[in-house]
Amino acid sequence: MQIKPTDAGCIVFNQPSLKAITPDWFTFDYWQELGAITGSSTGRYTTWFVNPHPLSLAPEDEWVLRHYYRGGMMEKFSRDAYLYTGLKRCRAIAEFTLLEQLFEEGFAVPEPVAAQIQRSGPYYRGDIIIKRIPDARDLVARLKRSPMSAELWQALGACIAKFHHRGVYHADLNAKNILLADDSFTLIDFDRGALKKPDSKWQQANLDRLLRSFNKEKGKAPELHFTQENWQQLLAGYAQT
Repeated sequence: MQIKPTDAGCIVFNQPSLKAITPDWFTFDYWQELGAITGSSTGRYTTWFVNPHPLSLAPEDEWVLRHYYRGGMMEKFSRDAYLYTGLKRCRAIAEFTLLEQLFEEGFAVPEPVAAQIQRSGPYYRGDIIIKRIPDARDLVARLKRSPMSAELWQALGACIAKFHHRGVYHADLNAKNILLADDSFTLIDFDRGALKKPDSKWQQANLDRLLRSFNKEKGKAPELHFTQENWQQLLAGYAQT
């Protein structure tokens, strides 16, 4: 990981070809002026898909640009400003660092490109850029279209178990943070994620959160192809790993 100081903070990145990176790269307006916005994903906030080709970078890649926003009660007091308590504790830097390590170890996560923080007094704001997984759909979109085979449900369980055995804690393991492309799963959004000592308590809490997510999405969209039998198939794959 390379660190580049900026006027208001710093940028971290992992490829020498990105040494010209500036804070502009983390803004929608910059990519829009280049005609490089290729799409978006909308949840509580918008995540942008960008094409880095105008900069003669990553000719076969698309990037995902995400700004960090608060949730819960704190959102009412500050939409996107966080108290600065050290560079490594900044959410964008921490997620970049975790993704970089997991990607290098061969885990099914997106490759991180860069992250930045910009400080203002005792607070900071953050952004991250990762590589987009080609032709991937999140599980909610995928299961609205058609069911998954028992083998895929078991493969998903095995994928999650691999992360858990490594001690990878995903703070928001839900159906929308699991992508499927070419019968391969990828976990995304490791904000507040961490490496922990493997323990059945937090691992079970992760699984319980995922089950609540599937049931919630099923309640919102009855056509979603998810059943308790599917969940048992996932657990069978989890237990076999």
